Amino acid sequence: MDEFEIKRLKDIEQFLDGAVKSHPVLECGKDEVYAWIERTLRRFDYLRVSKKAKGVVRRYIAQLSGYSRQQVTRLIAQYRQTNRLHRRHRTVNGFKSKYTPADIKLLAGVDKLVDDVSGTTTKAYCHRMYDLFNDAEYIRLKDISVSHIYNLRGGKVYQRIRKKFTKTEGVKISIGKRCKPSTNGEPGYLRIDSAHQGDMDGKKSVYHINAVDQETQWEVVITIEQIKGKFMIPALKSVLEQIPFVVKGVHADNGSEYINHLVAKLLNELAIELTKSRARHSNDNALAESKNNSVVRKTFGYVYIPKKFASLMNKFNEKDLNPCLNFHRPCHFPTVEIDSKGKERKRYRQEDMMTPYEKFKSMPNAEQYLKDGITFEMLEAEAMKESDMKAWEKMQKARSRMFDIIFAEPTEAA
Repeated sequence: MDEFEIKRLKDIEQFLDGAVKSHPVLECGKDEVYAWIERTLRRFDYLRVSKKAKGVVRRYIAQLSGYSRQQVTRLIAQYRQTNRLHRRHRTVNGFKSKYTPADIKLLAGVDKLVDDVSGTTTKAYCHRMYDLFNDAEYIRLKDISVSHIYNLRGGKVYQRIRKKFTKTEGVKISIGKRCKPSTNGEPGYLRIDSAHQGDMDGKKSVYHINAVDQETQWEVVITIEQIKGKFMIPALKSVLEQIPFVVKGVHADNGSEYINHLVAKLLNELAIELTKSRARHSNDNALAESKNNSVVRKTFGYVYIPKKFASLMNKFNEKDLNPCLNFHRPCHFPTVEIDSKGKERKRYRQEDMMTPYEKFKSMPNAEQYLKDGITFEMLEAEAMKESDMKAWEKMQKARSRMFDIIFAEPTEAA
């Protein structure tokens, strides 16, 4: 097609009627297209012709340039102001990326080590690694927004490095005082719950006892063969031994492994109050149940593990997992705000995130709650012995060695 054969508006109309099906577009660069549009507007004296004629010229320009109606309108507005067309800026390849592939790889490594925690917790880890442990690798990630953590997790670079998969579960029975757990703002009031590892061929696997302090979120995980008295009593004693402050109360759901005479006798001898959840109040023991999902299930999964490995798993818990949870895992702590109607609302702010040890240490007169023979100097030495990432890396390696032993032989229901 020779475009210069079109000399009158009538020629344009005839061309447009015949070009509806073919949709011809100029095959040249943007600078050439801009020059052609400027020539066309001049040839047909666009600024002086009638409104109808302007519409015909606009359609003609849009047809041959391939530009949208809005873009053609913008170019004509520029021509009307300056009597010429020029490209105002060059095309760039979007925004410059702030976070490098190395940063994304580092983020994926953090998520792998700490089992894919929330974005706020991940940000707290990155900030702590730079600010507390002086790791220069985290210089950009320390100030990353929580929303952008999720953006990076959904990106191709992150997805090529790793993918993750998930799941959940729960427990019931009756002794003890049925009431809402109350701490008066003091540590030493535990929420406790059980998590069953899974069945195979009708055989039971190991059980995990998960105890969490309500105020500090200090957590102790114990693994036992069965939830019977001869296993439960030593497990509860071990829980109480691993907590650095005096325990004053234990709250459980209505499971018979806790609400029985043996447990009641043990706690009564230690002057520890036993309470149990109320009917139709599912939040009474929500803290322990949520920790089952975010800690126990992420650490051990749902795969069947024979009972004979309970002692091996318990050594791992005491030596590697529990210290990691209490000294190197930031947790959310709510700030209670009262609105204009007098209703309390809990806000979970990034700046309020702390490890259980840091939360305990920050409490007023925290020394008064410590057990005899335990000092904050001892706890501080344990907390600063290694960085968060080093502690989680050590825990992951220990877990891998444990699972290598467990699954070295054929899995059979024992």
